[in-house]
Amino acid sequence: MEKIEHLGIAVRDLEASNALFEKLLGTAPYKEEEVASEQVRTSFFKNGPNKIELLQATHPESAIARYVAKKGEGVHHVAFAVTDIVAEMERLKNEGFVLLNETPKRGADNKWVAFVHPKSANGVLVELCQEIKD
Repeated sequence: MEKIEHLGIAVRDLEASNALFEKLLGTAPYKEEEVASEQVRTSFFKNGPNKIELLQATHPESAIARYVAKKGEGVHHVAFAVTDIVAEMERLKNEGFVLLNETPKRGADNKWVAFVHPKSANGVLVELCQEIKD
């Protein structure tokens, strides 16, 4: 893994949270998008070399909706940048981690993504991210 790519924060109201984080960080989100496959709307903020992703559910049965209902708003996942997501997924499986995806899927911010189950990572949902090169 190369670096922390971003922190994902689950929110109830993306517009209100965007306004809050804009005040907190002193900058507007640089990108907003919907990821239909994950049933979320997202926005991304840059803070120096770091990124924060806010996630709001678009469906009451989505993973983000269930997370917010169970735990409230807050840090949802830590994402790590990787050079070869397929190789990294295989390495982690060989190390005994449980993956939530068999293959990478298209995620937000032009990335291939895959997730490590929190039960195999001390309760932390880990996302692997690889830039999609067109």
